[in-house]
Amino acid sequence: MPVTTIDTTTALVLIDLQNLVVDLPTTPYTGSEVVARAVELADAFHHHDAPVVLVRLTANADGSDAAPGRTEIPRPPGPLPAGWDHIVDDLTGHPGDITVTKRTWSTFYGTDLDLQLRRRGVTQVVLAGIATSIGVESTARAAYEHGYNVTLVADAIADRDAEAHRHSVERIFPLLGESGSTAEIIDLLAKTRA
Repeated sequence: MPVTTIDTTTALVLIDLQNLVVDLPTTPYTGSEVVARAVELADAFHHHDAPVVLVRLTANADGSDAAPGRTEIPRPPGPLPAGWDHIVDDLTGHPGDITVTKRTWSTFYGTDLDLQLRRRGVTQVVLAGIATSIGVESTARAAYEHGYNVTLVADAIADRDAEAHRHSVERIFPLLGESGSTAEIIDLLAKTRA
């Protein structure tokens, strides 16, 4: 369902737009395209004094705080480059932004995101970031389960796997909320605050 409205108490949540992640090959948009649209969205939310949440994934170098459990696809071996988990510079420098640090896929699990949103009276989250089928989908599922209205920014999400991206966008997201383009969401945000 196309996005119909933006609540007056909406927060923008930008997921994993950090150095290592945005440099990965993604589809249908590149990391730089996703970041450019995220900047447009953040600027609009800042203009309307609406909360912006910057989410970063991190882990101890020894992996001691990584999610446990056996998986069929092993974690990449070896140390990650210095600064891999820093939010990209294009999105930093706004003192009012909320930074959430996570150690697993969902931005809600093991973080204070829900508390930060509820303290601000937020009823809707607008989600963008990388990867569609991992961090974005996990966060969308948790937001829905927490009772938030969920909106996905269709042209500001990307994945390393085209089929996984398509499945999330076509099969999962319609069950969790609404989707719209960056331009549509910015337009609705302005109309809500007119």
